[in-house]
This record gives sequence, structure tokens and C-alpha cells, in this order.
Amino acid sequence: MNPIVINLFGIEIRWYSVLLLLAVIIGIFLLIQEGKKYEYSKDFLFNLSFWTVIFGFIGARLYYVVFNYKMYLDDPISILKVWEGGLAIHGGIIAGILTLILYCRRYNVRILKITDMASISLLLGQAIGRWGNFFNGEAHGGATTMFALKNKHIPDFIINGMNINGIYYEPTFFYESLWCCLGVLVLWIARKYKYLKVGHLTALYFIWYGIGRFFIESMRTDSLMFAGFKAAQIVSVLLIIIGLILIIKISKKSKFEDLYVEEKGASLRF
Repeated sequence: MNPIVINLFGIEIRWYSVLLLLAVIIGIFLLIQEGKKYEYSKDFLFNLSFWTVIFGFIGARLYYVVFNYKMYLDDPISILKVWEGGLAIHGGIIAGILTLILYCRRYNVRILKITDMASISLLLGQAIGRWGNFFNGEAHGGATTMFALKNKHIPDFIINGMNINGIYYEPTFFYESLWCCLGVLVLWIARKYKYLKVGHLTALYFIWYGIGRFFIESMRTDSLMFAGFKAAQIVSVLLIIIGLILIIKISKKSKFEDLYVEEKGASLRF
């Protein structure tokens, strides 16, 4: 696949950058729309999103660079070339959550309510962003055959795109994108449950993405490693554990206590 959308006077605009920007715009829009239902300030949510995205990208890049530092020893300036790929979603999630926590504490806003509202936006953004890996020819699995891919009913344009230098590869980016899209549907249905409590959607996001990424990561050939283990699988297990702990903690509350639909942000004004 051609990673470049258009070349304007020597400036390359890449699909990777375009898709990430699209994911951010859609994610912020959905978060603000959800926030309106619960009287959260548009300015607060936009500013929160802005800083979370900025530090999330920095965290995603630093996470990747730290695990691949040898690649950048001879050419450290290439660390800045994020449009060529090399963003680790787990690094982005960690940095983004830390930014969100600090920002919410500054304005005395409940953290779990905000992460609940952002969970669907984040999953959808991840689903869109994964297609940037497709155009960059990265984040794929091991070698396979065209016949095997066709048997999985994978669209032809993806199969053709996974033919890299004459070898077909498993489109793990596609599997993860599908898993995230299915997760969006699951979380959207869960959000309709009238007894849904604050923190449930956050926990469900951690568990859903953690499970999917753990198994999909086992198929990838470009995994970041830590102490002989795939770092993404370690983080995925931690996400699942955190999600389960949240579920257990929330389940101790009464049926009508701390409901998601009753948590408002009306007192927050800018």
C-alpha cells in the first residue's frame, strides 16, 4: 500500500497522520456530545481532550522509543518522525490516563465519570487508528498464504495490502480494529443499562481491550519485549486485573447507588 495520501510541494501527507487526526476529531466530538447529556462544560471537555491527546501521543512515542532505543542511537532526530509509525497504544493509554487524572483533580471533577464517557470514543479511535498501520505495512502477524486469508473471508484489498515484498502476512491490525469496533457496540449497549454504575464502562473497556490485545499480540511479529515477554501482553493482563478489581469494588454498592445516568457535572462552568 502507498502510505502517502498526497505530496504537496515536497511535503508528504501520510495516511497514518490523516487517520490518527480523524480518530482524534471523532473521539473528541463523541465525548463532548456525551458530556452534554450530563451538563459537563464543552470547554472543559475540549481542553481536557486536547491535553490528553497531546501527552497521550508523547507517551505512545516515548514508550515505543524506549523499547527500541537501539534503532535511534545513530539517528536520534528520527524520533520525531512519528508520521512514519512507531506509536505504542499502551504508552498512549498510560500517559493519557495520567493526564486525565491530573486535569480532573485540578478542577475537582470525578475521574471515573470522565473515563466512562471517554471509553467508547477511545475504542472507536483505536479502531480507526489501526488502519494507519495498514498503509504503513506494519503491526502485522506472521507469514501466511493468500489461500488462508481468503478462507477467513478477509476483503481482497486487505489481502493485497498484506502482500509485502511477495509474502502474505496476517493482518493483525485488522483483527484488532474489528475487536475494537465490536467493543464499541458492546459498550454502547451497556451504556443503555439503567442500573449502570459509574466506573462500569471504564472497567469494561479495560477488560475488553485487554483480552483482545493479549490474544492478537500473540500473533504479531514486531512486539516490544520486556524480560523475554511481550510487553503488550503484560500490560493487557494488568488492564484486565484493574478492570476486574473495579467491577468487584463497584458490585459492593447497592443497586440504585452511584448510577451513571445520575452523575452530573452541572457545577462545572468556565
